[in-house]
Amino acid sequence: MARRLSSSFLRLPLAAAALLALTAGAHAQTTPTEVVTVTGRSSALPATIAGFGDTPLARSPFQASVLNTGLLLDSGIDSLGEITKLDASIGDAYNAPGYWASMRVRGYELDNRHNYRRDGLPINAETAPLMDNKESIEVLKGTSGAQAGISSPAGLVNFVVKRPRGDQKSVLLGWTESGSLKAAADIDQQLLDGQAGLRINASVEKLDPLQHDTEGHRHLLAAAGMLSLGSGGKLEAEVEFSHQSQPSVPGYSMLGDTLPKASTVDPRLNLNNQPWSLPVVFDGQTASLRWTQALSAQWQLSAQAMLQRLQTDDRAAFPVGLFDPVTYDCAPCDRYSADGHVSLWDFRSENEHRDTRTAALTLEGKLATGPLTHQLSTGLTWSKLTARFGPQTYNLAGTGTVDGKTEVPASPEALYTNTNRDERSVELHLRDVLDLSQATRLWLGLRHTRLSRGSVATDGSEPVSYDQSFTTPWLALTQQFTPTLMGYASWGQGIESDVAPNRPVYSNAGQPLPALKSRQTEVGVKFQDRELDASLTAFDIHRPVSSDLGSCSDDGSCTRVSAGDARHRGLEASVDWHGGPLTLRGSAMALRARREGAADAAQNGLVPENVAQRSLRATAIYAPPQVPGLSLVLTASHEGSRYVLPDNSVAIPGWTTWSLASRYQTRIAGHDTVLRVGVDNLFDQRAWQESPYQYGHVYLYPVAPRTFRASFQAFL
Repeated sequence: MARRLSSSFLRLPLAAAALLALTAGAHAQTTPTEVVTVTGRSSALPATIAGFGDTPLARSPFQASVLNTGLLLDSGIDSLGEITKLDASIGDAYNAPGYWASMRVRGYELDNRHNYRRDGLPINAETAPLMDNKESIEVLKGTSGAQAGISSPAGLVNFVVKRPRGDQKSVLLGWTESGSLKAAADIDQQLLDGQAGLRINASVEKLDPLQHDTEGHRHLLAAAGMLSLGSGGKLEAEVEFSHQSQPSVPGYSMLGDTLPKASTVDPRLNLNNQPWSLPVVFDGQTASLRWTQALSAQWQLSAQAMLQRLQTDDRAAFPVGLFDPVTYDCAPCDRYSADGHVSLWDFRSENEHRDTRTAALTLEGKLATGPLTHQLSTGLTWSKLTARFGPQTYNLAGTGTVDGKTEVPASPEALYTNTNRDERSVELHLRDVLDLSQATRLWLGLRHTRLSRGSVATDGSEPVSYDQSFTTPWLALTQQFTPTLMGYASWGQGIESDVAPNRPVYSNAGQPLPALKSRQTEVGVKFQDRELDASLTAFDIHRPVSSDLGSCSDDGSCTRVSAGDARHRGLEASVDWHGGPLTLRGSAMALRARREGAADAAQNGLVPENVAQRSLRATAIYAPPQVPGLSLVLTASHEGSRYVLPDNSVAIPGWTTWSLASRYQTRIAGHDTVLRVGVDNLFDQRAWQESPYQYGHVYLYPVAPRTFRASFQAFL
């Protein structure tokens, strides 16, 4: 009851703030011109993760989203998993609150160990990255073999770190229902007459989301420095310390053969609510150093090095299908029982360590060979990833109920081994953009990778190691039909590496599979003038799938092989139109994802579970001329239906949510300020947001309930 009273009470000043934002324009002094703006066009920006320099997106032969700080603040987004709200091609994939984000691009799940970058260098995303020192998040869509030696197909995510830009200081205070509070500071200072700079970002948050029993906290401290070395040289360094402690939220599930209606399940429910439930704790330290040197007016050399250290305490009271506590038989195993009972497992994996060390050397510039001009980039990237774990707990604690009201005793004994992992890679890349004419460009990319992997159980058993080498090409052609209209076509490959589990049931236990080579064809058109940015893209991606053949019941009866493809074909469209005080933005994706060429013919033609075939994001922004500095924002998000089970026998319905927000810029006491007020899921839509089939189990995550938020930012 105290939670409800507090939430209702806090809505009163929030409503007053919204009213102030709508009426105070007549008394505003001037509208500030700060760089964080809701109307900036991402198509005019480069996507640095693509590796083609400062070419703007509107002139590039690929699709990407550049989500800058202002867009994230205006949308109330302060965690990676929430960026699925902003682009129709980005979807959820077991995006559990309180845990690390798992996302899909073009229907394929991104690999948290290999599909994420920080200023272009590989990082491990099995953590909770904080946003306060990030300038933008770049999402590259499409097979990424030209940018990454090993990665899941269909995309890369790159965090661009805030660097010194000049003298500017800001503070931010934020509130989110039902009681989350945040304070943050961004201090950007020039030094040595502009020859050096220092930027410090700090934030502290009290986490109290609407989901029950998820209270926690997090904080960040980061610094980035720049020193001009003269003669075209520059040295940049940055360091970040982050911490998050918060219980995670496991999913709901089917009840026997019944798919529960989302309207009958409290979206605030958290089944990880035992008296002994402990928070998931993410600690991260990252440091990087970058040196760039202009060799001439046309050529530049750069060297980067980065160290990322992650420490995690992964813990939960984890609900799964009902197990017999004596025989450990379960029926059904992949969902909760029809009468609403679940088995609660005490899971604890303490003191996990994941380290990533990376170094890169890049040479880029321009040259002419006869009538052709080239924009060249070549370089070497070295990385080493290690993961160290201790014994883990995964014990049956007792039988709970889906209402979350049944207590069971803890069972914390660490009885099970874990698996330590090592990975080293060396990647050599070559990229070239050839100007064949004033209107025609040929884009070429080639990456050669040497990979070494090994794993061993924490008790020293089951050692596995192997080496692989492979080369991934990429090429594209662009044609500038008019100054505002460009067409392009591209083709590329990507690589994943798999190994048969080192268990006696496998006839090829511990043996690596041939490199799983995905391939993508993409064609598109892009239009850009003063009022309209638009694009339309068609893509076709084939991704090899590993399968187990045989009965898999006795030793040696199972063989892990590459068998068939997951083929995703689709259309993407985006639009950004400005007309006077009105801005309209949107993106849409129509996807046809199917299994092809499977050894089991019954699997062919099936749609992968938890993949929406239709998605839409649309935003209308109105800046009333009568109230300078005010923007009103209406947003709609739509997801089509998703299959729940691999056999496509059960699906969750599609859903649509609406959000309303306002953003008001003015000056107070001589300082630029920004007031943001919003409500997400305006009509409190009850629906299943996603249906991950994870760990051989059905899970259901609801759309978050209606949530009010507000923040105040002042530039000092």
